[in-house]
Amino acid sequence: MHPRVLEVTQRLTERSRATRERYLEQMRRAAAEGPSRARLPCANFAHGVAGCAESDKQRLRLPGEVGVAIVSAYNDMLSAHQPYQHFPPLLKAALQEIGAVGQFAGGVPAMCDGVTQGEAGMELSLASRDVIAMAIAVALSHNMFDAALCLGICDKIVPGLVIGALRFGHLPFVFVPGGPMPSGIPNKEKAETRQRYAEGKASRAELLESEMKSYHSPGTCTFYGTANTNQVLMDVVGLHLPGAAFVNPYTPLRDALTCEAARQATRLTRQAGDYLPLCEIFDEKAAINAVVALLATGGSTNHSLHLPAMALAAGIRLTWQDMADLSEVVPLIARVYPNGQDDVNRFHAAGGTPFLIRELLGAGLLHEDVNTVLGRGLGRYTQEPFLDEGRLVWREGPAQSLDESILRPVARPFSAEGGLRVLEGNLGRGVIKVSAVAPEHRVVEAPARVFASQAELAAAFQAGELERDLVAVVRFQGPKANGMPELHKLTPYLGVLQDRGYRVALVTDGRMSGASGKVPAAIHVCPEAQEGGPLARLRDGDPIRVDGEKGELKVLLPEAEWAARESVAAPEDAGIGCGRELFAFMRAAFSSAEEGACVFTERLGALE
Repeated sequence: MHPRVLEVTQRLTERSRATRERYLEQMRRAAAEGPSRARLPCANFAHGVAGCAESDKQRLRLPGEVGVAIVSAYNDMLSAHQPYQHFPPLLKAALQEIGAVGQFAGGVPAMCDGVTQGEAGMELSLASRDVIAMAIAVALSHNMFDAALCLGICDKIVPGLVIGALRFGHLPFVFVPGGPMPSGIPNKEKAETRQRYAEGKASRAELLESEMKSYHSPGTCTFYGTANTNQVLMDVVGLHLPGAAFVNPYTPLRDALTCEAARQATRLTRQAGDYLPLCEIFDEKAAINAVVALLATGGSTNHSLHLPAMALAAGIRLTWQDMADLSEVVPLIARVYPNGQDDVNRFHAAGGTPFLIRELLGAGLLHEDVNTVLGRGLGRYTQEPFLDEGRLVWREGPAQSLDESILRPVARPFSAEGGLRVLEGNLGRGVIKVSAVAPEHRVVEAPARVFASQAELAAAFQAGELERDLVAVVRFQGPKANGMPELHKLTPYLGVLQDRGYRVALVTDGRMSGASGKVPAAIHVCPEAQEGGPLARLRDGDPIRVDGEKGELKVLLPEAEWAARESVAAPEDAGIGCGRELFAFMRAAFSSAEEGACVFTERLGALE
């Protein structure tokens, strides 16, 4: 193992010892009690099986039979989740064939950030992760199940499912992906059209035509944003079947993997004799493996929020500094749009996660001695699935990348380090992803132009007010202010300014997501402006330094002048409309970005 990986793993284990032990003790108690369906009063049990076929009712009355919960984030609004419409019948049939019973235990909400970008609904996005965690808890609260299958892919959905599932970590879980849509128009062409539209050089009709050729069918969007980062992490953590993430939907191989996921869940139950609950899969080493995979692939910055929140649900205290320290030694070996020009289908064809895992294991950057849904050892995840005369089989994945423009060996990385860094200074702490930022753009020192929303910045761009070197500051976008919406709509405007030769950077207490790209962005800055953080003291023209190389985030004013500066008040926003008023209690409860921007942080930290 690489000494830095061992060092970070050891300190994470030590830091988490008390909370992790309390968590595991809670899971041991839950496991000892077991599913209550055999002990339920007759009326309760009858309610729980009333909707089942008669044969399933009789089977579930027997103590040695297996009942599997199906929890799905299906809806038609997410192209990635539309294929889940037909998964429950496949899963139930596969279970029935081996004498088990599948019940659709519940659905969880799933919103599409792509639809809500720049709209009021985006302010519900991050909160939806924690709602999903609560929803899976409701689905499993009947305590009648021996294992569970989770159907989810996109941005907040997988982290929410993991957080909720870990609170039922005494059960075996298998996560069931749906796969990406086939590739549409080249990503470079899509990005160029977006920038031309931002400059007024392309019509709305041209923009719409371009977008619909890019997002064009059922399946996950093919750029490497948060959704597809989720899928890589679930492969590497061992909660998927090996190589399952990027098999396209509505294909025979996809359906075969779906059915096998159901069968594998039953093999992990007490009844099968190889009991392996989720709490024994998602441990400190698994959390470190997830961070390494995130860094090696240039994955979504949203996971600097999600991974600490997911880890804490298992009693593990993961920090930004852990992630940054690993980033110094984990090479960037994948370049998928927006970090490169090719999409996840090309990544998969070039070798995908089996090649990625093989390379990282070989370099001592991943822990191999971990549990997965296939049992002990991550080595099995260097294999990829195929159909052999209709039968699902696995064979070793490629030993060499089939396209080094998108996927490389550790010996020849795109970059010697992962590109996720912690920024710190008198403006607070934040993170920056430099894997897609050219070296000459990683340090920007320029006057501030301060905004309270991305709409204000867009209006200033359209008015021609930003034709100069600047650091755009978009504040009051943190979790307590407005739910920390994604600010992805800023990307085309800032990209245009950079292309025109200006030195440009972004500083915000909001999010930019996995779609953040070539412009240096200091994001998730905390303390946030709403809480009186330093960003609330900035004024137009203040000189700011964003240094992605040294990790500095500073306003370059005399110390006394800066200390005397008063904060400005947040703009008036009642937070009403599009259901935002229902989430006010969650905004008040959010922890800081560095703590995962999670409403459960205080309670999970105690784990009483």
